[in-house]
Amino acid sequence: MSDREPVVTGNERAIGIGSWPGPWKRGLVLAMLALLLGLVMLLHAQIPNRIGNLGSLVETCLPWFGLFIPVLLVGALWRRSATAVAALLLPVMVWLNLFDGLLRDKSHPGSDLTVVSQNVNADNPDPAGTARDLAATGADLLALEELAPQATGTYEQELAKAYPYHTVQGTVGLWSRLPLSDTKPIDIMDYGPLADTKPVDSEMASNRALRTTLATDHGPLTVYVAHLGSIRVNPKAGFWTASRDIGVQALGKAIAADPNNRVVLLGDLNGTMDDRALADITSQMRSAQDAAGDGFGFTWPARFPVVRIDQILVRGMDPERSWVLPANGSDHLPVAAGISW
Repeated sequence: MSDREPVVTGNERAIGIGSWPGPWKRGLVLAMLALLLGLVMLLHAQIPNRIGNLGSLVETCLPWFGLFIPVLLVGALWRRSATAVAALLLPVMVWLNLFDGLLRDKSHPGSDLTVVSQNVNADNPDPAGTARDLAATGADLLALEELAPQATGTYEQELAKAYPYHTVQGTVGLWSRLPLSDTKPIDIMDYGPLADTKPVDSEMASNRALRTTLATDHGPLTVYVAHLGSIRVNPKAGFWTASRDIGVQALGKAIAADPNNRVVLLGDLNGTMDDRALADITSQMRSAQDAAGDGFGFTWPARFPVVRIDQILVRGMDPERSWVLPANGSDHLPVAAGISW
């Protein structure tokens, strides 16, 4: 055999180089997916709602888009693609810009009032136990939504000792340590000249919201309790939110017209603070979780919460802290907040 080294021609060298693309030429599909992910999060407000409320659906799930980042990073490292890694900087920066504030503890010690709200679930198997757990929180105000007629008496009995004042309007109620007055139901199906367009929805009754006045040492505080209409995801209608959106407009109109500058809204709004459909409310009130919480504060479903649809919002008050309470028999977790004048 010859000891001479084989001669590599220029064509063979070119073929060899072409068969092993450099790190900046590999993973172009992954890079495009990373850029697309970043653009979806960055421009989520521009995604139209005309087709199946796609924009609202994306905004409802917006925090979870961050899970695609480590998946794409693993793919980029496996492909040894410098291009894909560099492209991932866009979704990382956008996600941090959107949600970094929620990951930091913004709570402050002390508060004038502690408020708690929970959708207690009409099918709750142990309403008495749920009531006792809520009373044990020591909250000054308890707002309950989805009160079933057969369970309302149980809640009234279990909460009577700790809360001498209460009102129940349809399927929502408020229990208080301080006097209540000027209580009335709010028709969250009625929003002025568009009332003729109300959809027929047996789940959306006019007795799903109330307004009352709380007497405090600092003056009157207006309290709203609401359970907005349900939302659905299905192949035909997409992200169906018609009843919820009508309720948002009606409730937003009532709050805007309220003569008291100090207002607290407690309830199951069936929507997140990122969802543009809640703008009639969020444009005039502050989320206690966003202002004084620690983390995302997901509340539903109770066994594995993936979204926060139970809210505490304030106007003319300062949220000092906000937190989520442990499960107590309902399919929603209770939310709590400390607020001050």
